[in-house]
Amino acid sequence: MRILGCLFALLSLSSTAEPIDFTTFNLIDLSHSFDGNTIYWPTARSGFELKRESFGISGGGYFYAANSFSAPEHGGTHIDAPIHFSEHGWSLDEIPVDRFLGAAIVIDVSDKVRKDQDYRLTVSDVEQFERIYGRIKAGVMVLLRTDYSRFWPDAAKYLGSNKPGDASDLHFPGYGEAAARLLAEERQVNAIGIDTASIDYGPSTDFIVHQIVGKRNVLGFENLTHLDRVSPVGATLIALPMKIGGGSGGPLRVIALVPK
Repeated sequence: MRILGCLFALLSLSSTAEPIDFTTFNLIDLSHSFDGNTIYWPTARSGFELKRESFGISGGGYFYAANSFSAPEHGGTHIDAPIHFSEHGWSLDEIPVDRFLGAAIVIDVSDKVRKDQDYRLTVSDVEQFERIYGRIKAGVMVLLRTDYSRFWPDAAKYLGSNKPGDASDLHFPGYGEAAARLLAEERQVNAIGIDTASIDYGPSTDFIVHQIVGKRNVLGFENLTHLDRVSPVGATLIALPMKIGGGSGGPLRVIALVPK
């Protein structure tokens, strides 16, 4: 909460607000770059595209560069707005801005994932974490570390299958239904994130985790990276998406502030 207080103080209009001393934190970028290698769901009709419109010396004698881009909402490091799987959930522009920053915890299941590529976070995993670090508090952002980001941008390894237009044989870890209910309904977290393509595991056909968290207006962060560099507790997350009117999701830049 000390970090959040500093952030709000910095943004206040008070001339006495003290700036954040960023030298006391390691700033960890948890986002993949968007480019031609960005991974999207196999059924996506397009991917990320950057078109150069200007690059060079202009008629006025100065250098000028400008591009246009297009991309599906859901791909690369991105946010799932609650409306993605909940009819009455927030769209991207309706999410209160304070939901984009907060205390973060990291639950590490990477060892279990190496034994089971379709592993799902269990209630037992959450309870084990809490025995060590204390009960997960309301408003926290939960990040699930699987280390699958090491496969990026190899879609075949990252998704478990790389058949264009076919999402029927995907294999990667995610959150389990019971664990998602515990986090969203009982712990009342603000967001859950993961370093895979989905908060639901690869073989899912009903996307039950998306349904559970969407109903509770819990945000979903997907395709994160560098979770191995974030401590289990003590970090603060700043996760700012494009403000797309009516959007069900969009590109996300995520930064973790980890105390040194």
